[in-house]
Amino acid sequence: MTSPAPKDLTAHRHSAVARYPSLHGRVVFISGGASGIGAEFVTQFARQGARVAFCDIDMAAASALADQLAAEGLDRPLALECDVRDIDRLKASLEKTADSLGPIRVLLNNAARDDRHTVDEVTPAYWDDCLAVNMRHHFFAAQTVWKGMRDAGGGAIINMGSISWMRGRDGMAGYTTSKAAIHGLTRTLAREFGKHGIRVNALVPGAILTERQEKLWLTPEANQQFLDIQCLKYRLDAREVARTALFIASDEAGGIAGQALIVDGGIV
Repeated sequence: MTSPAPKDLTAHRHSAVARYPSLHGRVVFISGGASGIGAEFVTQFARQGARVAFCDIDMAAASALADQLAAEGLDRPLALECDVRDIDRLKASLEKTADSLGPIRVLLNNAARDDRHTVDEVTPAYWDDCLAVNMRHHFFAAQTVWKGMRDAGGGAIINMGSISWMRGRDGMAGYTTSKAAIHGLTRTLAREFGKHGIRVNALVPGAILTERQEKLWLTPEANQQFLDIQCLKYRLDAREVARTALFIASDEAGGIAGQALIVDGGIV
C-alpha cells in the first residue's frame, strides 16, 4: 500500500485572506510601513478597504509601495516621511493623517530595528537610541491618537513586540529590553484606554523571514535551527503576522484587550 502524498503544510498561506467588514473605510496608521512586516501590514489593510497612512524614513520604498497598491485599484495609501525618533515629526504625521483621512481608528506601532551589538559596544547614547527606535514612539503615538479614537467611538492600538526577550537572545540587549518594556506599556495602556472603547494589545512575532533578515543573518544553519525549535516545520513570513493584525484590529476581536498574541510557529 502506497503512502499518501505529503500535504502542503503552507497551503493556508496562499489561500484567500478573511474579510473583515469593520475594517472597510477605517483609518489605519502604521509606523515603519515601507518594508518588511510593515509593508505587509500596509498591503493587507489596504486590501481590506481601509484608509491607510504609514510613515517611514525610506521614501523611495514608501512611494513604490503606495504606487503598487494604487496599481491594484486600491486607494493609494498616504506615505509620510518620518523618523520615529523625532517625536514632534511623528505627532505631525499622525495629525496630518487625521486631517487628511479622518480620525485614526487603528494605530499599529511597528517601526523597529533589531541591530546586533556586544555588551561592551554599548554607550549611553547608543542605548538611548535603541529605546527611541524600538519602544519610546509607541507611547507618544498612542498619546497623540487616543482622544481622537475615543471621540470616534473607539479603536485599536497594536504594539509590536518580539519573542526575543522571552528567549533571552544575546547580542541585542537594547532591542530585547525595548520589546520587554512594550508588554508592560501595553498592559497599562489597555487599562488607561479601555474605558473609552480603545483596545490595546501587543502582537509578538517570532522568527519571521523578511528581506532584512535574509540579507543580514540568514544561513542554512540558522534556518534549520529555527525549524528545529518551532512546533511548525516551516518558516513564517510577514503574511502570518499581518493576518493576525487584521483580526486584532477588527471588531471580531472586540473582547481582546491587554494581551500579547504570539505568532512564532510554536517557539515559546
